Amino acid sequence: MIALRPLRESELEAASQLCLQSKAHWGYDADFMRRCEAELTLAAADLTESEIVAAIDGDRLVGIAQVAQAIDGCFLEKLFVDPLAMNLGVGRRLFEWAVECARGLGVSQMIVEADPDAVPFYRKMGCKSAGSVPSGSIPDRQLPRLVFDLG
Repeated sequence: MIALRPLRESELEAASQLCLQSKAHWGYDADFMRRCEAELTLAAADLTESEIVAAIDGDRLVGIAQVAQAIDGCFLEKLFVDPLAMNLGVGRRLFEWAVECARGLGVSQMIVEADPDAVPFYRKMGCKSAGSVPSGSIPDRQLPRLVFDLG
């Protein structure tokens, strides 16, 4: 049974590794992954500046989600699932948590800047296309932007 709870500071390194493993699952090469490392690494400040939840199976971290509010909107910053736990409903549980978290912030939309391979998942969750944005890690790469209406 998957349980959701706040991510602990002692789990930041493991959660960062989970993010990298989940991203690498889509076949990116070592150079690409190296360039994504900073963007996918969680720091102690993330725990105070955003909401982060851990998905736990027994004593194993199997997923994380991060929601942050900024001047330009409410963002689903991260949603990553351990490749061994994919297609088991972990991503859906994390997305549902993110929606409730965003609603609690009183915003009308949650913005998702997604990896292209994750777009089918987010569409299945009800997100709509909203253009593209530059990657924070890879120059000249555009990422799909999606929105989830919270109304």
